[in-house]
Amino acid sequence: MSALPRASGILLHPSSLPGPFGIGDLGAGARRFIDWLAAHGQTYWQILPLGPTSYGDSPYQTLSAFAGNSNLISLDALAADGLLSRDDLESAPPFPRGRVDYGGVISHREQILARAWQRFQAGAAPALHEQLERFVMEHTFWLEEYALYMAIKRREQMRPWTEWDSGLRQRESAALQAARNELAADMASERFRQWLFWRQWAELRAYAVGRGIHIIGDLPIFVAHDSADVWARQEEYALDAAGKPTVVAGVPPDYFSPTGQRWGNPLYRWQHMRARGYDWWLQRLRTLLQLVDRVRIDHFRGFEAYWEIPAQEPTAIRGRWVTGPGAAFFRALQASLGELPIIAEDLGEITPAVEQLRDDLGLPGMKVLQFAWSDPSNPFLPHNIPQRCIVYTGTHDNNTTRGWWEQEADACSQAFVRDYLGHEARDIVWALARAGMASVGAVFIMPMQDVLGCGAEARMNTPGSAAGNWAWRFDDSAWQHPGGQTLLHVTRLFQRHPEQQ
Repeated sequence: MSALPRASGILLHPSSLPGPFGIGDLGAGARRFIDWLAAHGQTYWQILPLGPTSYGDSPYQTLSAFAGNSNLISLDALAADGLLSRDDLESAPPFPRGRVDYGGVISHREQILARAWQRFQAGAAPALHEQLERFVMEHTFWLEEYALYMAIKRREQMRPWTEWDSGLRQRESAALQAARNELAADMASERFRQWLFWRQWAELRAYAVGRGIHIIGDLPIFVAHDSADVWARQEEYALDAAGKPTVVAGVPPDYFSPTGQRWGNPLYRWQHMRARGYDWWLQRLRTLLQLVDRVRIDHFRGFEAYWEIPAQEPTAIRGRWVTGPGAAFFRALQASLGELPIIAEDLGEITPAVEQLRDDLGLPGMKVLQFAWSDPSNPFLPHNIPQRCIVYTGTHDNNTTRGWWEQEADACSQAFVRDYLGHEARDIVWALARAGMASVGAVFIMPMQDVLGCGAEARMNTPGSAAGNWAWRFDDSAWQHPGGQTLLHVTRLFQRHPEQQ
């Protein structure tokens, strides 16, 4: 893999952007953020997975590994297309500030997107109809199964596919054809929503390219059990005759949880995927690379060995390591896709074998400064960080840096920080950011919450906690926050500004 230039960027999911409709979207707020990044010397915008979320609202447990989250569609842009009226926009209910009320957002979006579809069917925006047809043809690989899956799921009051009638659950040809006939209109509506998302994202990415901003996407290694992917390709997952997982994914006890993390995702039958030439994976990565410039693969260590938990176990304690597909998998991807612009999320219980796989593939790993403060040999300390890596103050799974300092860093860690820095850390956020910026690590990324000096109330996700996650948002006052000027200053100071490359 070619070397990454020295640069920096911000971690922020689009849902956290400001805007009037309860959730950040792909419209004016996203463009303003791109402008803000460019004005403050940044090169990268790192996001979380873009898929349609389900129960729990996690972007890492989505209804499809390919589809986009229709809650992120810009309603203002639909009005500009002639698919919504000004009255439609002004009829939106009041939404809370500072957090996403997913229940309220989803209810409103269902109504407003149905209205846009009705107008489109009635002939609105005639110049766009051919675009939709072309999109449907180009994305048949995943779109048809997803549209059918979602149409059935809505008819079944969103129940998981394992609770559908046996003919649909087991994908009998007659049952599937009957569903396609009955739900043809609903499938067309789903295709329309996906086209809206992809069209708006393509326009947003083109805008980012024009401003010199590169987007880092996120690809979870595993997919949700209740997803179009698992339903459509059941033979490639460890499922029983009823479609339920026999073993599930997770990680053993670690610094996030004493009982580990039982994610619940079904595990792959890698031999079946290999026999099919990894076609699903090839399409998955090829599709994502149409949307982003680089891809962070979440839980990269699972390709070397993954933690297999019997499905009946309530926690992740009683699991075992199972050998993953290894380098042969990535070589197969490279043979079809060429050089892979991948970042390996290599956090957690990492073995020499995982490091060897990462290095043999020439992939940059990750270093998180919140994990650094134990002893001088800690690999996350700035002086131990290699050039081929991405350095973070924290990730979406960490507390904010201020929250970590105030609530999680013990007295010994705080004393080590002060000793390492050589002074009292009066502003811990920028003390760590300066240390990360000064390192030789190729790219430095900090969450937007850190730029804004937010405390623990702005944490994006607490691993192992099922509620209260993924909801943080900021408002328009952030555009003038002094943290932006500090970011620009330290970016120039440590030669990460694009003009210095």
